[in-house]
Amino acid sequence: MSDGITATAEAQANTALDLTTLSVREANRALQSAKGGAFRLLNPGGKHALACGLSQPVSVSIEGHAGYYCAGMNQRAEVTVHGNAGTGLAENIMSGTVRVTGDASQSAGATGHGGLVVIAGNASARCGISMKGVDIVVGGDVGHMSAFMAQAGNLVVLGDAGPDLGDSIYEARLFVRGAVARLGTDCVEKEMRAEHLDLLRDLLARAGMQADPAEFRRYGSARRLYHFKVDNAGAY
Repeated sequence: MSDGITATAEAQANTALDLTTLSVREANRALQSAKGGAFRLLNPGGKHALACGLSQPVSVSIEGHAGYYCAGMNQRAEVTVHGNAGTGLAENIMSGTVRVTGDASQSAGATGHGGLVVIAGNASARCGISMKGVDIVVGGDVGHMSAFMAQAGNLVVLGDAGPDLGDSIYEARLFVRGAVARLGTDCVEKEMRAEHLDLLRDLLARAGMQADPAEFRRYGSARRLYHFKVDNAGAY
């Protein structure tokens, strides 16, 4: 990519980056070099690794479906996918916001340390796997093994949750409005106290979703697997 493309991307608001003429690497380089501003990724065509590694407060609108690992390692940027997203959406997000107007495939928000991930539709298996502080709000359902080994943060599901929700969970908080097919090992239902209702109300507002916090149930760790005990060997 020429220096002129980079300079234009940095200087103009609502800069359009067309993926029929630019490679993913060229588009990402333009976004990563920007210090601010708003950008539109046109004709994404399900390409992988779009808008990855952004560390500045830029706004990115992806005008179509995204492939694997979209908005991975995000810091400070606001990324919106106007369509569906493939495996590993917002993997290892540190801060900022990643939104999807459609559905997300498996492992959305995996290992996320911070920031907010909003999925308007459904999320597939292992949503929030090993999450470490990220907030994830899903407007539809989540698949099996969601929040597996989730260490910190919040997963909010307005629909249903598949089998083995929160398996081997640590201190993350899970809020589900619909039915849970089956709780995972060491995950139990917990009391929904006033502070949890306030937290949930704030998360829903930030995500732009309408729901009554009182309709949700909270799930978390029973803390039986923190330390190995031979009596619990069959549960590991």
